[in-house]
Amino acid sequence: MAGYDVHRIADMPSAERPRERMQRLGAGALSDGELLAIIIHSGRRGRSAVHLAQMMLSSGGGLGGVQRMSFDELCGMSGIGPAKAAQLQAAMEIGRRISALVPEERPALQSPQDVARLVSYEMQALEQEHMRVLLCDTRNRLIRMVEVYKGSLNAASVRIGEVFREAIRANAASLVVVHNHPSGDPTPSPEDVALTRAMVEAGKLLDIEVLDHLIVGQGQFVSLKARGLGFS
Repeated sequence: MAGYDVHRIADMPSAERPRERMQRLGAGALSDGELLAIIIHSGRRGRSAVHLAQMMLSSGGGLGGVQRMSFDELCGMSGIGPAKAAQLQAAMEIGRRISALVPEERPALQSPQDVARLVSYEMQALEQEHMRVLLCDTRNRLIRMVEVYKGSLNAASVRIGEVFREAIRANAASLVVVHNHPSGDPTPSPEDVALTRAMVEAGKLLDIEVLDHLIVGQGQFVSLKARGLGFS
C-alpha cells in the first residue's frame, strides 16, 4: 500500500481499499498498515488513513512499536488526535485480552508453537525483560502462568528458587520458562543458556521437568530446547 500517492482512500481503486480487501479476502490477508488504516478510519488534509498508518509503523519500527506507544505519544503524531489514539489503544487492548484468555478446558502445551501462541502477543511489546513460568500438570496442560522476574535476566541475578516456588505450591509436574528480549532479537545469549542449564538441573532435583525455555522477540521466538541449548 505504500506505493499509493493518493490523498484519500476513496481515491484508491475500489478493489484495493483496505475495507473492501478485508471483506473480499478476510482480515488475515491485510498488511499491518491496512489493518491500522481501518482502525484509524479517516486521514487528514493531504494524507489518507493508509499514509498515517504507514507513518506510525515507520515511527514505531513496526506493529510492536505502535503497541508500546503511550496515549500521549500517539496523540503527538501528525493526524492522530485523542479520538484516533483511543481507538488504536482500545483495539490493542482487546487483542491483548483475547490472547490472555484461558479456555474452559486448559490448553495443552505440546510444542514451542503452543507456548508462543499463548504469550507472544503481549510479551513482544514489553519494554523490559520479563520472565514468566507456565505451570503444567502431568498431561502438559496449563495450570496457570506466573511472572517471576522483571529486569535484566542472567544466571547470577535470577534466583532459581523463585522459578520453582509456585510450581511446588501448585504441585506442578512440569513447567515452561518464557522471557522476552525487548530488542526484538530472540537470539539466546550465553547468559540465557547458562540460566537454562541451571533451571534444568534444579528441576531434576525437584522432580519438576523443565519442558522448554522460550525467548520471545518481535514477531519471532526461539526454543532453547529445540536448539539443544542448556538441555542435556
